[in-house]
Amino acid sequence: MPFDSMEPLVNKRLSDRIFDSEREVVLGTWPTGADVNFKDGVRYQLGLPEKKQFSAVMKAADDAGRTLLQPRAGVALLQEQITLLTDLQPHCDVLPTTIDAYTRHNRYDKCANGIARSREAGRSLMNGFPAVNHGLHGCRELVEALDKPVQVRHGTPDARLLAEITLAAGFTSYEGGGISYNIPYAKSVKLKDSIRHWQYCDRLVGRYEDEGVHINREPFGPLTGTLVPPFVSHCVMILEGLLALEQGVKCLTLGYGQGGNLVQDIAAIRSLRELGDEYFNAAGFTGYQLSAVFHQWMGGFPDEESSAYGVICLGAAAASLAGATKVIVKTPHEAGGVPTMAANRDGLRATRQMINMLGEQQKPAGEDVALETDMIKREVRAVLSRVFALGEGNIALGTIRAFESGVMDIPFAPARANAGTLMPIRDDNGALRVLDKGNAPLPDDVLAFHRDKIAERASSEGRAPSFQMVIDDVNAISNSRLIGRPC
Repeated sequence: MPFDSMEPLVNKRLSDRIFDSEREVVLGTWPTGADVNFKDGVRYQLGLPEKKQFSAVMKAADDAGRTLLQPRAGVALLQEQITLLTDLQPHCDVLPTTIDAYTRHNRYDKCANGIARSREAGRSLMNGFPAVNHGLHGCRELVEALDKPVQVRHGTPDARLLAEITLAAGFTSYEGGGISYNIPYAKSVKLKDSIRHWQYCDRLVGRYEDEGVHINREPFGPLTGTLVPPFVSHCVMILEGLLALEQGVKCLTLGYGQGGNLVQDIAAIRSLRELGDEYFNAAGFTGYQLSAVFHQWMGGFPDEESSAYGVICLGAAAASLAGATKVIVKTPHEAGGVPTMAANRDGLRATRQMINMLGEQQKPAGEDVALETDMIKREVRAVLSRVFALGEGNIALGTIRAFESGVMDIPFAPARANAGTLMPIRDDNGALRVLDKGNAPLPDDVLAFHRDKIAERASSEGRAPSFQMVIDDVNAISNSRLIGRPC
C-alpha cells in the first residue's frame, strides 16, 4: 500500500486529514484492524502501571546510570509467547515481542497458515510472533499476562497496521524506521515509500503523545550487523530521530550495534547521545527523552556455546562501560538458528553477571576514547552536512538523494536503493575503518587517519589491504577471533 507516488515526500507533520484518510485504508488491510479504536487504545495505555511503561522504566534507568537487559523472543502461538516471556521476565528488565518474517512482508495470509501449522504441530513453526493475526485481543492478553514493559521488535518496511494493533493493545515501545527497516532488510522497497510509511507510524505515536501516552521509539542501530562503521549507523539514527520528532514523538532510544573494539564501541555510544542532542536541539526540538541501546554482536557466532559466551560477555562489558541505557542480549545458540527458552535465559544470566560486576566501576575516559569520539563526530557531521544540502531544507528528500548518490551507504545491504560501494575493514586493533569510502564525503584528514590505521595492520600481517581481508574480518568472530588474521 504505497502512498501516491506522485505526492512529494517532505519532512512535515502529517495533517489530521491525511492521516485519518490513510488510517481507514490501513485498518482495512486485514480483518483484525477492525478491532482497533484509538480512544480505547489511549484509555488502556493511560491505565498501565508505571512498571509496564517502557519510557518510564528507561528514564529511571538512565537517571540512575543503570543498563537494562532485553532479550529477543518471539514464537507463533499466543500461549507459547506468554509462556516464553513469563519465563524470561525474572531475568531481564524489559521484554520484547519479536515479529515473524511473514508479518514483516505484510503476508498475513501466510501468517494464518503458519499459525495453523504450528497448532497442528504443537510447537512454533515460525520465527516470531504474528501480532497482526493475533490481533488486538490476543496482543492485549499478552500484555496483561506480564509485569514488565513490552516492545515490538520486527524489521518491517511498512509497519503501519502492526503499529496500530500493538500500540492499541498496550505495547509501550516500537522499534524501527523508514531507513533502518528498509535498506538492511528489503531488496526492492522504494526508500520514498518506507520513509513515508514510517512517518505514519511516528505520527501515530505522536497522536498517543498528544493524549499523554509516552510511547518509546527505537530506530534500529545495527543495520546489516556486518562491520558497520559507527558514523554510518549514527547518521541513520539521527535522521530517523529527526523524522520521528517532527511527527510528535517525544521518547527516543538511538541504537548502535557492537563493532568489537572496546574503545571504539564506548566512543560510539557516547558520541551517539551527544550528536543526537546536538542535531535535535539545532532543529528546534526540546522536551524529548533520549537514551541509547547497545546491541550485542549481530554477526556470525561461534558454534561452541563456551565460545559464544565470550562474545556475549564482551558485548555486555562494552554496553556497561559505555553507559548504554539498555543492552539487547544474544544467546549461546545464535549460530544454530532460533534459540531455545533456556538459551535465552543463559544469555541473560551471563550478561547480568558482567553488567553487575562492571556497573559500579569508573567508566573509561582516556585519550583513545576521546580520539575515537572526535573522529566519529567529524565523520557524522561531514555526511549529514551533505545530506541536508541535498535536501535543500527537506531531510526526507535529502535522505533519498543521499542514498541515490552514495553519500549514505550501508555496507553489505541488499537494497537496490543502496550503492554498496563503501567498504569497511578492521585495523590492527580491531576498530572499524574505511577501506573504500565510495561516495561518502569524509574529510581528507579523516581518510588519511583511516589509511594509516589500515596500513599498520597490513604491515603487521605482511599482506596488502584487500577484499580478502574484509572477508576474513566478516568471518573472524565465528572463528573465535576479532580480526581476520591469516592462520
